[in-house]
Amino acid sequence: MGEGHPVAAGDEIAEPRRLRQLRLLVTALTATLIIGVITIVALLVIRLAPLARAPDLPETIRLPPGESAGAVTLGTDWLAVVTVDAEGRERIRVIDRSTGADRGSLDILTAP
Repeated sequence: MGEGHPVAAGDEIAEPRRLRQLRLLVTALTATLIIGVITIVALLVIRLAPLARAPDLPETIRLPPGESAGAVTLGTDWLAVVTVDAEGRERIRVIDRSTGADRGSLDILTAP
């Protein structure tokens, strides 16, 4: 019957073509994954690095007597400060960012 051919210790078996293609494909996909992860990390570092700098704010902000600040919003060259007075009324005060001068205010009406 069919007698198998014994393989000697020094003989090399040829790699099947499909196995070689699969090995190359896995290697290429691994390299693509590594390059993609490095790219994403680099983009995150580049994009998030400028956010660490604090915005320029005036030294002091003067609010009318009896009002306290509840929230602050930064604009391009202005600040919006939500204030609350002793009676509980809220208003939005717009303040110039470079000079600290009051630009105007808007009362916030409560729902009936």
